[in-house]
Amino acid sequence: MFSGGTRAGTSLTIVVAALTLSSCATPSDRDDDDGASAHSAMVAAPAQQNGFGDFAAPAQITPPGAETAETTGPAHSARVPGLGPETAAQIPAETSQVLVASGPDANSDSGQLSFYSIEDGQWKKRKTFDTHNGKKGWLADRREGDKTSPVGVFTLSDAGGYKQDPGTALPYTQDDRLPSSATVAYGPEYERVFDYIIAIDYNRVPGAAPTDRTRPLGWDKGGGIWLHLDHDSGTNGCVTLKEKDLKWILGTIDPDAHPRIAMGPESQLQK
Repeated sequence: MFSGGTRAGTSLTIVVAALTLSSCATPSDRDDDDGASAHSAMVAAPAQQNGFGDFAAPAQITPPGAETAETTGPAHSARVPGLGPETAAQIPAETSQVLVASGPDANSDSGQLSFYSIEDGQWKKRKTFDTHNGKKGWLADRREGDKTSPVGVFTLSDAGGYKQDPGTALPYTQDDRLPSSATVAYGPEYERVFDYIIAIDYNRVPGAAPTDRTRPLGWDKGGGIWLHLDHDSGTNGCVTLKEKDLKWILGTIDPDAHPRIAMGPESQLQK
């Protein structure tokens, strides 16, 4: 049922290695299993959210310059379909690729993602995909472990996964530890949900590997919010797609286009 992966291990050696990683968690039947969750909390990555929060790790100091990792110009003259004036104002003129991930309402755990590019001064929809998002819906002021996806407009600067680079123009970090971490945290059926990842620049440092655990906004805001492979249910914060769809995005997205993703319920995005 799954085509994606995670990272941690089934032996002490892999456990130690997994502590250096970070990943967006996906829900499973183990979420309500105190024993399994407690074990996962000891070995899995800090951004994996379950009832225990972001698998607690020490708060990290914001690195110098993280708040201004990328400056933006004025708002784009053309408005991306589905975005209202407030949201569209966050898309700078330099951006020529925009992903819009939306749900029908704030409590929805599923929706769609559309990929737009600018052509002759107008936004053209390239493709639309079915998605899942946080199983508790969308929230602008999300918190660690609340199982919501963040609302807002974010840059997309880094990719990675268990599998080798499929040919994306984004900087790509391949990590062999992702499947073993998923197995420890959620069981073998979740082994491959992180085969491919695009990091959403929510509470992270753009330009770092998706597994980097630095949280510029503080640990209570959560982190490790990714586009990754779907598992047919709501997530703990990430947005998920089928493998063929995520691979298409990886092959199409262009860092020179200064890509952005606008995320949230339709009513919020239309403001």
